[in-house]
Amino acid sequence: MSDEQVRLAELRDEIDQIDQKLMELISARATCAQEVAHVKTTANPGQDVFFYRPEREAQVLRRIKEQNPGPLSGEEMARLFREIMSACLALEKPMHIAFLGPVGTFTQAAALKHFGHSVISVPLPAIDAVFREVESGAAHYGVVPVENSTEGMINHTLDMFMSSPLKICGEVQLRIHHHLLVSPKHKDQEITRIYSHQQSFAQCRQWLDTHRYGIERVTVSSNAEAARRAGAEPGSAAIAGDMAAELYGLEKLANSIEDRPDNTTRFLIIGREEVPASGHDKTSILVSMRNKPGALYQLLEPFHRHGLSLTRIETRPSPSGTWAYVFYIDFEGHMEGDQVCKVLAEVEDEAVELKRLGSYPIGVL
Repeated sequence: MSDEQVRLAELRDEIDQIDQKLMELISARATCAQEVAHVKTTANPGQDVFFYRPEREAQVLRRIKEQNPGPLSGEEMARLFREIMSACLALEKPMHIAFLGPVGTFTQAAALKHFGHSVISVPLPAIDAVFREVESGAAHYGVVPVENSTEGMINHTLDMFMSSPLKICGEVQLRIHHHLLVSPKHKDQEITRIYSHQQSFAQCRQWLDTHRYGIERVTVSSNAEAARRAGAEPGSAAIAGDMAAELYGLEKLANSIEDRPDNTTRFLIIGREEVPASGHDKTSILVSMRNKPGALYQLLEPFHRHGLSLTRIETRPSPSGTWAYVFYIDFEGHMEGDQVCKVLAEVEDEAVELKRLGSYPIGVL
């Protein structure tokens, strides 16, 4: 054997030994997770026990990223632990996660990024259906889009919070890469129509005007539906992501055709329980103010005075009357914090109504 072959054999033996140790440690972690489930179930007989702890998982993933020695990046290491934690949690009780479907959408990709691949994902046809599924208890959590860095807020999601009792339990940001996809069976045919969701058309408008000007653009309910149609219809293409391409066996005619390379969509995790503080949190509220001069100033001034950073403020028409408005506000901090409590008390004094949508960990992955 050459020196190279000898050294490679030594390294492969070392990798095998490390793999054995990894399996033993992961198995020990899984056994510990089972014991956690047993302790919780024993302490709360006959009750609906929540095994998933959003604040605890956020703390673990942050610690992994901070203490990661390399050479893998902190993000990559955290993703590996995300899947280990997902598999261990499934031993306790597999979670049902409702998402805006169908299968293959970016919302499903966001759900799997946040919860890992060991959950049972449940596609639903509309945002309000996701809310109902979680409210009824048929799903443990739901995942819905709330804003895109290019196209702004998803108004349907904001409006659902006005009447829903659900809480925001987390957030996840997903880089959105759109591809022009065709079926391998039809790739040599001339493209006469392109299917996609209206948001995707808007996010790829400049590219389409430059490279596919004049081709019919057909709006459908989701990018996954666009991919399905493109796979079945000669002369058709779809704008969709990697998950839809893989699901429907499509090939990429063009990669990453979004107009902005930083195109990102933020998704919210909705659930039935409030989340304790994780140490790096965000709070969301809905506020209805009296229609009078200086109302917006009175709403925002306490945040400035107490040093709370606003990350989003959005206005929506109030369902209670014409020309009345509700403010959707995101800010850093947790409702358990002293400064946040003081600000919310002052806002409540001036507001017609204040609805606390929830405090939750700022997205780690």
